[in-house]
Amino acid sequence: MRLFLKFSLLLCILLAAVIAGAVWWANAPIQLRESTVDFRIASGSSLRSAASQMREAGIGVNPDLLALLARWRGVATAIKAGSYAVSRGITPEQLLGKLARGDMTQGESTLVDGWTFAQWRVRLDQHPDLKHETRDLPEAEIASRLGIEGGRIDGWLYPDTYLFDKQSSDLELFARAHRAMRKRLDDAWRERDSGLPYGYPYEALIMASIVEKETGRADDRALVAAVFVNRLSKGMLLQTDPTVIYGLGDKFDGNLRKRDLQTDTPYNTYTRAGLPPTPIAMPGVAAIQAALHPADSDVLYFVSRGDGSSQFSRTLDEHNKAVSKYQRGGK
Repeated sequence: MRLFLKFSLLLCILLAAVIAGAVWWANAPIQLRESTVDFRIASGSSLRSAASQMREAGIGVNPDLLALLARWRGVATAIKAGSYAVSRGITPEQLLGKLARGDMTQGESTLVDGWTFAQWRVRLDQHPDLKHETRDLPEAEIASRLGIEGGRIDGWLYPDTYLFDKQSSDLELFARAHRAMRKRLDDAWRERDSGLPYGYPYEALIMASIVEKETGRADDRALVAAVFVNRLSKGMLLQTDPTVIYGLGDKFDGNLRKRDLQTDTPYNTYTRAGLPPTPIAMPGVAAIQAALHPADSDVLYFVSRGDGSSQFSRTLDEHNKAVSKYQRGGK
């Protein structure tokens, strides 16, 4: 009996020591290779695999002990994949909490309204927090992977500020922007005004891109859209400079000349009737709304006043007078 009691006491002491050691380990700072270590847990990783990935990144955590602690805390299957950052002083207990909560670090990039896909690519190709899977791919290949027909991406990505898991793919960011644009366009198309001269949503997207490039003023967008919708409905040439510039591509040097307006390209709306074949930029939601809800007006012309706003006219005579006043210094 005494032997049994001694054995039980010894067992309790050992168990207490093990528990004390486990508690000490769970709350002791983890050794880090640097003061702050960034690491990534791949999708589908088990806890042991995640621990191995952390060790490779420079976090001195014991995979077996971390797995035991996670099971004890009931979070062994709650670890979330993604990008994380830890600093010196963090404990295994705190590390598990971060992984279970999904307390990730994120990158950020703003894709600007009115930019082209080529401009967006330059920005994203330089982003340090993205994995650049598309850098060497031609636009047509990227379009194919996104499910965009025709090989041209302009117009099909929604301008916004995007947060993303660090070292995620630039292709996934493009895919998110594409899904967002399709939803915005589909939603807006269902609520469009009646009688518009568009056969399908893509034509509205083309018009929205023109509106986006013609003005950044909120109070002018619906009237700018009305001008182009009215001209389109009447069979008039759109005669909008941004489409000509887009058609010139790399040949445009910042100065639009008379000969450029007379040189025929698929995007020259001075020489070709109707809409250009594709959008010329990434339109924001305000431009999409303007294209589908133009102002109730019979205006057919507009000219810049030189302060960012526009003067709208119903007749060519009114327009010529406005051009003389605002562009030629007339009275």
